[in-house]
This record gives sequence, structure tokens and C-alpha cells, in this order.
Amino acid sequence: MIFHLLSTVAEVIILVYALSLFLVYIMLSVLSGKELLKFFYAEKIINYDAILSSPFAPTISIIAPAFNESLTIVENIRALLSLYYPNFEIIIVNDGSKDDTLLRAIEAYDLEKVPYVIDYQLTCQEIVDIYKSKKKAFNNLTILNKVNGGKADALNAGINIAKGQFFIAIDVDSIIDPYALQKMVLPFLTATDKRVIATGGVIRIANSCKIKDGQLIEINVPDDFLPRCQVIEYNRAFLLGRLAWSRLDGLLLISGALGLFDKEIAIACGGYLPTTVGEDMEIVVRMRKYMANKKEKYSVVYVPDPLCWTEAPSSLKILGSQRNRWTRGAIDTLLMHKDLFFNPKFGVMGMLSYPYWIFYEWLAPIIETLGILYFILIAFFGYPNWTFFSITLFFVYFFSVSFSTYAILFDHLIFHRYTKRRMILKLLMTSWLEPIFYHPFVTWWALRGNWDYFIRKKKAWGKMTRKGFSEEQIPAAAKP
Repeated sequence: MIFHLLSTVAEVIILVYALSLFLVYIMLSVLSGKELLKFFYAEKIINYDAILSSPFAPTISIIAPAFNESLTIVENIRALLSLYYPNFEIIIVNDGSKDDTLLRAIEAYDLEKVPYVIDYQLTCQEIVDIYKSKKKAFNNLTILNKVNGGKADALNAGINIAKGQFFIAIDVDSIIDPYALQKMVLPFLTATDKRVIATGGVIRIANSCKIKDGQLIEINVPDDFLPRCQVIEYNRAFLLGRLAWSRLDGLLLISGALGLFDKEIAIACGGYLPTTVGEDMEIVVRMRKYMANKKEKYSVVYVPDPLCWTEAPSSLKILGSQRNRWTRGAIDTLLMHKDLFFNPKFGVMGMLSYPYWIFYEWLAPIIETLGILYFILIAFFGYPNWTFFSITLFFVYFFSVSFSTYAILFDHLIFHRYTKRRMILKLLMTSWLEPIFYHPFVTWWALRGNWDYFIRKKKAWGKMTRKGFSEEQIPAAAKP
């Protein structure tokens, strides 16, 4: 009798949680859809050329940490040099690479050591040398060679020598759209009643795409199943998640692969935190808290345009390491800023965004696993409610496929990056397989991330092996 009562209570809790999750996702997707349509029509009348020709365009410093990137460093720098913007500098931070990353860059761009006075506004590992090119064509390129300290430490080092009013933090292995700087700086220039402190853009998967001279020349759907699932996953996260939170003024995360920040605010709040592996989320939360504590109006804006393409892991081992790190980074940030939890002082961030991350990002895989273990337990004792189980399973699967389909089709209608019908069909077919053959791994890696954070106290970044860009295709390993 008692067991039956506990079973009923557990079923109610699982059902309520599932329904609330569905409702939240539906609300976010509807809001994102409206914002995408708004963006689509606004793009037709925006004149980005006015930024290119303006003498008042602010200087942007592009900071790209590099650690053992010898396979791609020359092409990556070439791609950055070809960006369309009137006033920018490129700072490549060689973070103690153990391969010939620095040597390849020196040879390719005719670099030499230069004297440099460094203002250490942010703490970082020792900056050993600074290189500039002898050629005038590359006078906006700076290579900073430093003692290894990790990505966050490398970004702080780059900020210390950055001349720009704004800086972009990128992954050096990513391919940025030539017009990305114009589109990402626009919210800063058009803001009126609020100070924009950061902007982020859509990250896309470049596996199986064709590359030439560091530029994306042909977009393809990944041939491998794992990267293809990540295309769908990124569509959901960026187009149906972050866009909605940007509209609600509650965005907590800008991808480390591409984010534009107000340098003054970033320095004022202490820069990147080297002790966490979730530095991209943590700095956004800290900058938001800094502005809220000063009682200044501000916003973090999401630009719903595919502005950055990156390798995605094509092996379970590398993908698992990435997702483990994302989980640990998110937990670290959430616990570090636990004073946000339902705190009206921080507005939408405290009352909506932070609780959402707690209940539907951090706890979702844990609750899902507990639900599965619960059913196994009651099946073992002979009390399974097959009707409840079947209905729940059907709705979860149907909702997952529907949500992915919505993201795929909306992306196709607005951006039309995958131009062939077979590409869309390939993604739609993958959306039916993803909940069965991909999602269980994601859940397992999230659980491992919790175990590694709380039990093993793991702080390491984790090894991310890349195959590198070739002139024909890109096949494997990165971050959103």
C-alpha cells in the first residue's frame, strides 16, 4: 500500500516536471520565432555599409587564444585578416603551445619581436614576447607569446594589450563570417536607453563543409552522424533558446567561440576567471551582476545570424569530454553566483534565467535518470504502470522530434544556408534518430560531469583533439 502510494506520488512529480518543461520550451520557441521574423524583415533595411565607411566605427580587438594549433594557425589568421571592418586588430595569444604553432605563424607572416609596454590590468601568466609583422599589410596583427595558463588566462592577457573599445573573444580554430564584426557591433552603436555590454552570434557546425584559404566556400550537412546531431542541437540551443532569452533580457551565456564585449565593463568586473572551465558563461553572469549592482540599465544582445562556423567532435570520446566540461562549467557558475536564485534585485536574471538554468539545464538529466531508475525499480517489484510509461514515452519522443523539426524548418526559412532539399531531409531524418541514439549519451555525459565536479573535484579542461581544416573539408572537434 505504502509502495503504491509512493509510486503514485513519483508519477505525479515526473508528470508535472515534464509538462512544465514542455511548456517552457514551447514559450521560448514561440518567442524566438517572433524574434526571427522580426530580424528577417529588419535585415532587409539595415545598411551595414554605413559602418564600413564610417570614420567613427569603434576599434575592435579580436582575441584568439591558441594552444597547439599548428595544423590550422596560418589559415585561421588569414581568415581573420580578411574580415570586413574598417578598424580592427587581431591578437593571437600563443598560450604556451608545445608544438610549432608560434614558429608557423612567424614564418607565414614575417613576424619579429618588438618592445612592448604591458599594462597588467588583469592578472595573467607571464607574457614572454610580443611579435609584429614586418609587412605593412599585416600591421594590425599581433602575436602574444605567454606561459601556459588556460583559455581564460590567455583572454585576460589579450585584453591587457588590446587597444579597442570592444573586444571579441573567439576560438582560433573557428571560421568567422566576413561581415561578423559589423553585425555584432551594431547593437552597441544603436542602443539608446540601455548600455549594451555584450553580444553573441549563432555558432554553426563546419564538418564536411568546403574550405579554401580559410574561408567557407560551400556549406554541407555533416556526413557523420554525431556532428549531424550537433547541427540539430545547436539549432535548438541558439535559435530557439538564446534568442528568446535575449528578448526577455535574461541571456546568461555567450558562446566562447564568438562573443563581443565592452572592454571597460569586462575589466571593471575583473576579466575572465581562470579557475573555472566555464569562463564564457561566468563572465557574462559577472558582468550582468556588476551592472545590476551599479543600478545601470544594460542589455546582453543575441544576434540571430550564423556568424561563426566551427569543428564539432566526431568521436564519442572527444564529444563526451566536451560535454563533461560544459556541465562542470555550468555548475561552477551557478554555485558561484547562487545569490541570484529568485533574487528580485537582479530582475529577469534572478527571477527567471537563473532558476531556469537550475531546474531545466542542470537538474534535467538528473531527474530524467531518476525517472528511468524509478520505472526499473517498480517493474522489478511488479508494480509498473504501463499506461503512464507508454504515454509519457510517446509524448517525450514526439515533443523532441517536433521541437527539432521546428528548429530545422525555421532556420531553413530564415537563413536558407542548406540550399539542397536532400540536406534538409537528411537533418529531418536525423531528428527522428537523435532522441534514441544520441540523447542518452548526452545525458550520461552530463551525469559524469556532475560526478566529476562533486566527487572527483575535477578542474581540468580536458583534451580536445582536432583534425584541422583542410582545403576540401573540415571533419571534427569544438564548442558552442
